[in-house]
Amino acid sequence: MENVIISVAPESPASRTIIEPGDVLRRINGNAIGDVLDYKYFSYDGRLLIELTGADDRIKLVRLRKPEGEDLGLGFGTMLMDKQRSCANKCIFCFIDQLPDGMRETLYYKDDDVRLSFLQGNYVTLTNLSRRDIERIIKLRISPINVSVHTLDPRLRTYMLGTKLAAEGARALKKLAAAGITLNCQIVCCPGINDGAELQAAMEGLFALGRAVNSVSIVPVGLTAHREGLTELEPFDRKLALRTLLQVNAYSGKCLRKRGSRVFYCADELYITAGLKLPPHGYYEGYPQLENGVGMMRLLITEFRDRLNDPANPDPEKQYDESPFPEKQFAEKPYAGEPPPAPGEPFSIATGTLACKYLTNLLKIAAAKYDRINGKVYAIKNRFFGEGVTVSGLVTGGDIISQLKGRDLGSRLLIPENMLRRGDIVFLDDVTLPQLVRELGVPVRVVKQDGADLLDAFLGK
Repeated sequence: MENVIISVAPESPASRTIIEPGDVLRRINGNAIGDVLDYKYFSYDGRLLIELTGADDRIKLVRLRKPEGEDLGLGFGTMLMDKQRSCANKCIFCFIDQLPDGMRETLYYKDDDVRLSFLQGNYVTLTNLSRRDIERIIKLRISPINVSVHTLDPRLRTYMLGTKLAAEGARALKKLAAAGITLNCQIVCCPGINDGAELQAAMEGLFALGRAVNSVSIVPVGLTAHREGLTELEPFDRKLALRTLLQVNAYSGKCLRKRGSRVFYCADELYITAGLKLPPHGYYEGYPQLENGVGMMRLLITEFRDRLNDPANPDPEKQYDESPFPEKQFAEKPYAGEPPPAPGEPFSIATGTLACKYLTNLLKIAAAKYDRINGKVYAIKNRFFGEGVTVSGLVTGGDIISQLKGRDLGSRLLIPENMLRRGDIVFLDDVTLPQLVRELGVPVRVVKQDGADLLDAFLGK
């Protein structure tokens, strides 16, 4: 049973009551609790009447007061308190369908759960929502929701998502927008399919939905070397990337004049493919599409330069206790494998080919201020997924080992944290961080997606 309480957090509001592990949560203020959204919404108030079933199957009623918005402190067997909804679409560009065989089973799971969109920022297609689901989202004001749109044309969306329910998802999008639910959208742009005139129609249609559409990212389709039996798709080249950038920026300029916001943003990958400079910091209006790779490099550069030029920048010789490393076994030190090196010792950086030139430039800028910085950037070619995959977040431990083993990496190797599973020490190919340390024979420093932490790592902190 999904509503069984498995833990009660110490010092939480629930800890001051007779609620205990093993109880089953039934109702809050008379409202049935079906999943985590019900739990969070109906427990928000400061005065609660909680109905539970105890281990002896007797009804327990608990009244409590707490600060409005404070979590009750109850833990359940699953985060959703319900089964996760999987994706029933057959998208022609689905990245998971392009994974090689032999990876861990969890990587092949496709979720399309609107609750995870609200809780974790996942993008969903809205194709598996019932009328009751939509009404519930509106009633509970579940917002923001991140939606994979791709196109608003019913026929084209049906083709791209591979389901007859695609048109229903587009109608759900419009209904949520009309109800004022904040929406962040993405368009995975496939050359010859939903670019050009189709992309223009999608942008105009989304803008017409009003301010509920907060932001839209235009992301180039990602293609691996493992597409046997899948729809034939073309990658973006320099000419098409440039044409798409000009098209999107022309329309986003009109949106800026009409609404005071650009609304539409292109992923960094399009700028790099087109050979253009990245837009300035202010262009991104708070970076609403950062998780889609929109403005990620500009923000990193901005944070890096701010740290570098900060007069309050702490002594570069000082070592920090705070670790960017997620695993408990390394919780007291930022380096896996060895104690931190002395500042000034040579080091190496492993990154994807897309970010290589930017990190090389930041290294030169930092070395001009601190002559003790002596680093080298290695662009890791993605042989696991195919060399057309250039982002750092898809670089595997095996590719790092095969391309850097035997090289003089200096006192340490820096890698970005997005190479690892969130909260873990495992790469996508199941190589672990300790394995990487053993194979390369150097300590590894995991760098946060943060320019200040990058500079600290350069300095040996």
